[in-house]
Amino acid sequence: MSSHLSWQAEEATVGELAERAGVAASALRYYEREGLIRSRRTTGNQRRYGRDTLRRVAFIRAAQRLGMPLAAVRDALGMLPEGRTPTREDWARVSACWREDLDARIRLMQQLRDHLTGCIGCGCLSLDVCALANPQDRLGEEGPGARRLALPAAGPGEE
Repeated sequence: MSSHLSWQAEEATVGELAERAGVAASALRYYEREGLIRSRRTTGNQRRYGRDTLRRVAFIRAAQRLGMPLAAVRDALGMLPEGRTPTREDWARVSACWREDLDARIRLMQQLRDHLTGCIGCGCLSLDVCALANPQDRLGEEGPGARRLALPAAGPGEE
């Protein structure tokens, strides 16, 4: 059975919001537990979400696609007004907070793209040549083998 969220509706049920936002109802309950969205309860203890929650869910999903941690998403959503739909200016203020982090992520992705062929062919356990994890073999100065793996010390009779 399909739940359709009317454009006139001020509130949505879990099913209506889930369908309109393109997420599972369990995702909405998770977002609520994590403090990312809020609902009110009816006398029958059913969740009802304000229409502005649809935009918040879209923002959460976009942030997840960017790889933003939920703590950062929660902080950003905390900057938005309660009880009204955020304006373009509200969203601009929130997105400006992430600019530096996103720029750093973009630089890292560009570096990975530019050196990916070398990374795939390097073997990654010796790290003799790796422009990303071990430029100029600086880890080789610490000794042989994989320097970034936290292996336990060998026990008696083990090597």
